[in-house]
Amino acid sequence: MKQYCCSQCCKSFSSKSVLCHHMNIHTSKYKCTECGKCCQSSSALAEHRRSHSGEKPFECTVCSKRFTQLGNLATHSRIHSGDKPYKCYVCDKAFSRYSHLTSHMRVHTGDKPYKCSLCNKSFSHLGYLQRHKRRIHSNRRPYQCPFCGKMFKTNIDVKYHVRIHTDTKPHSCRHCSGRFMWPVQLKRHLLESHNEGTWLVCDICQKKFVSSQHLNEHVRRHKGEKPYVCSDCPMRFCGAGVLKSHQLVHSDVKRFGCILCDKSFKYKGSVVKHFERCASKLSDSEMLPIF
Repeated sequence: MKQYCCSQCCKSFSSKSVLCHHMNIHTSKYKCTECGKCCQSSSALAEHRRSHSGEKPFECTVCSKRFTQLGNLATHSRIHSGDKPYKCYVCDKAFSRYSHLTSHMRVHTGDKPYKCSLCNKSFSHLGYLQRHKRRIHSNRRPYQCPFCGKMFKTNIDVKYHVRIHTDTKPHSCRHCSGRFMWPVQLKRHLLESHNEGTWLVCDICQKKFVSSQHLNEHVRRHKGEKPYVCSDCPMRFCGAGVLKSHQLVHSDVKRFGCILCDKSFKYKGSVVKHFERCASKLSDSEMLPIF
């Protein structure tokens, strides 16, 4: 719980001493003339100004990557050394950055300080909130697949999608020769074939799940909770995937195309059914090869 709040910027802190240290930023005489940021010392101000000039005097001796601040170089160097000085006192998990430890502690405290202004869903990390807004509440798709031209909302979505074209299976089983495209597939394989890991069980009906995402969505169905709201109509849903499918109703985009003709469809199931009918109309001599 962060109960000490800064009266200048509304940022919260866990202790009064940390708040007092933070307040020096607002009263500091070392102020950047370009962006107005206040620093606690002249050296800190000099380091900050490098972010505007692009000057990076500190170079990593291993990979030659350059940095504007010596502290950033020191943090980066832990990638090569494997040093993780910040350890969680609850589970002993260690981290190379203090900010990563701070974020990890929310797993134990349950703190979710970042709330979506559109659907009120809360998140433990700012990155999770930003990704949620892009995927659920935005129709903008700036990232394109180089193989099929399909558009995506995030770069990571394109990265995962490309595996379908390349048949890349980066997740391998340590017990057998099995390889998988997605981590959840490997996790299910380990549970079913090698009895490794722990099933996530619904407290209400005892149904088993591999991922917490699927379990949480399942529990919402029991409770009747529907936190995912369509931005185009009043309909609500218990899962992001169901909402994503529903939003196609409001879109004119037809992302699924038949490889045998020029017809396109909104839904994957529709193009599968169409393809079966389309293929049956072609003779064996006319049939195109399918890979």
